[in-house]
Amino acid sequence: MKKGYKELTYTKRIELETLLKTGHSKNEAAKLLNVCQKTVYNECRRGRYIHTKSDLTTEERYSAQIAQDKRDYNVTARGTIPKILKDKKLAKAIEEKIVDKGYSPEVAVNMMVSTGEMAKYEQSVCAKTVYNSIDKGFFVRITNKDLPVKRNKNKKDYKPVRRIKKACAGTSIEDRPEDILTRDEFGHMEMDSVIGKREKGNTLLTIIERKTRKCIIRKQPDKTAQAVVDTLDALEKELGDDFYKLFKTITVDNGSEFADCAGMERSCIYPDMKRTKVYYCHPYSSYERGSNENGNRMIRRKIPKGVSINKYTDKDIQEVQDWVNEYPRRMFGYRSSKDLYKEEMKYLI
Repeated sequence: MKKGYKELTYTKRIELETLLKTGHSKNEAAKLLNVCQKTVYNECRRGRYIHTKSDLTTEERYSAQIAQDKRDYNVTARGTIPKILKDKKLAKAIEEKIVDKGYSPEVAVNMMVSTGEMAKYEQSVCAKTVYNSIDKGFFVRITNKDLPVKRNKNKKDYKPVRRIKKACAGTSIEDRPEDILTRDEFGHMEMDSVIGKREKGNTLLTIIERKTRKCIIRKQPDKTAQAVVDTLDALEKELGDDFYKLFKTITVDNGSEFADCAGMERSCIYPDMKRTKVYYCHPYSSYERGSNENGNRMIRRKIPKGVSINKYTDKDIQEVQDWVNEYPRRMFGYRSSKDLYKEEMKYLI
């Protein structure tokens, strides 16, 4: 059992109220909530009220809302009123951006500042204040579960990668021009496949442009080399001459779905011409496609692991693609990949 007193968040208070209503004892509730018994007993005193039943008899019960109201009042009595509690309209606006638009707290705050929206409210907050307020349960609709995975700042040093002696299906990344690594030139792609539930059926092909992080997502019937070639054929026909500006090179891993190097490189419109050049990463070196890995993490926020891709329509996939491309990114000064992509395509006309 967890030792020591720790104040509950509003979400935990609701869980406690539900547990007590369904007949769990205070000690059982403490174990299920992973808090000490003292925390639960303190909470029950804080949220105690007299409930009148239908037969007009009364009994003592616990209310999460009463406990939260008392807690908020106690905070104000200490003379330190959290900014989020001072301005309910500001809290609601931040909640809408995080919950409804899928923004991180940092992106939500910076977009409100850059567009001048923050100036409309009585209070002004920074991203750290929002994160702290979420941790303390000040928001009604947001918990830490609603946020993207927080970066681990205490990462251990990378260990040397042991190269596996395995022949690539095509040209190794070791032979890829070094200037592609700088991301100065537009039109170099990274490509990967994403599965949902481990079952036969649909998968996703995800393609990220290295400079702008422009994302293309296509639903495929299966995870095969032929499906990948068919998707690239469809993209070449859809984009026309823009395909050759956008797909100068493609970097992939050594998955079986990327085994047909010749098929991926060969143009379906001009049979005697190569439409792109494919490079293969080293085995177990996902960091060599870092943009693709980060893009897949964003996609996972909308299409979680373990959920069947079969249930998503082409329209659903398009909405996910639009959300990723329109997401304000800190690395671009909170501009979106869509904005940068449009600019690059203008230069190539």
